Amino acid sequence: MSEELLHAQCIGLLKDLISTPSFSKEEDKTADIIYNFLTDKNSIPAKRKLNNVWAYNKYYDPALPTILLNSHHDTVKPNSGWTKDPFTAEETDGKLFGLGSNDAGGCLVSLIGLFMRFYDVKDMKYNLCLAATAEEEISGTNGIEVVLPELGKIDFAIVGEPTKMDLAIAEKGLLVIDCISHGKSGHAAREEGDNAIYRALRNIEWFKSYRFPKVSDLLGEVKMSVTIIKAGTQHNVVPDKCEFTVDIRVNEKYTHGEIIDLIKKNVSCEVNPRSTRLRSSFISKDHPIVKTGIELRRRTYGSPTTSDQALINVPSLKMGPGDSARSHTADEFIYIDEIKEGIDLYIKMLEQII
Repeated sequence: MSEELLHAQCIGLLKDLISTPSFSKEEDKTADIIYNFLTDKNSIPAKRKLNNVWAYNKYYDPALPTILLNSHHDTVKPNSGWTKDPFTAEETDGKLFGLGSNDAGGCLVSLIGLFMRFYDVKDMKYNLCLAATAEEEISGTNGIEVVLPELGKIDFAIVGEPTKMDLAIAEKGLLVIDCISHGKSGHAAREEGDNAIYRALRNIEWFKSYRFPKVSDLLGEVKMSVTIIKAGTQHNVVPDKCEFTVDIRVNEKYTHGEIIDLIKKNVSCEVNPRSTRLRSSFISKDHPIVKTGIELRRRTYGSPTTSDQALINVPSLKMGPGDSARSHTADEFIYIDEIKEGIDLYIKMLEQII
């Protein structure tokens, strides 16, 4: 397939995906589109589980290491600021507008283009596994997490997210904990009770001021933010319970278990982990795929945002066309040239190692 035809097919696929609503947990129709694009249009056998679609290169060899090419086809819901129809793939002045165009449709179709380029190449050093997955925007359990056990051994992954085709070689993990400070109820007009809010404030101050000693060169410090607080039932009753939630962004220097243990040693409230699935990730600058990207003058950095990379327990590189700053914004768009460049750069990188 010529470069021009490959570009045209991928851009056409993206337009079809934009035109089809695919909110998280409602991606069945875009899964149909991707499955049919591979099987019917390009004669590539594909598999499907729920709203996840995957395929392997034609000459898959279980004795070889495997590269996972992964991106998602679900979207957030459009916000009230849209001035265009979010489900119309409008091409204007080199931009392709539409919900999911930038996050992460452009990345997904570029990885599909990469996969198609190498699909029937013989004697490669690696297998390729393409996985278009669901529920990324809500970190759902029926997306990449449910598919990974079906894929066989994966040695490393390229995760398609908009990074301007730079190399996100580390990503912060997410840990959410729910805390409860206990007191004793009493009448607010008398010297009764033990105000749970005041107890909570002492713990909240610790979360605000504590600094974890291990700082990452790529991801900086572990960041803790108290984001929700709830206490009291009426104005004249001293509350006996104060609940608050802490959002913790974890660098690659700590496991979630280490963070939880340290917190429990320093606060007097109950600490109940709500979410521990989304781990921090890291791939060495010495990894062949990273070295190849550097040789192509792509910069390396640590990403503060969370993606399906957090659920893939092998070395992974987050990289894709588009700009993360456009994600989830009104009148979302991606440049047509960004998609073409994405496909071409992905191909150049794999040509060096595969």
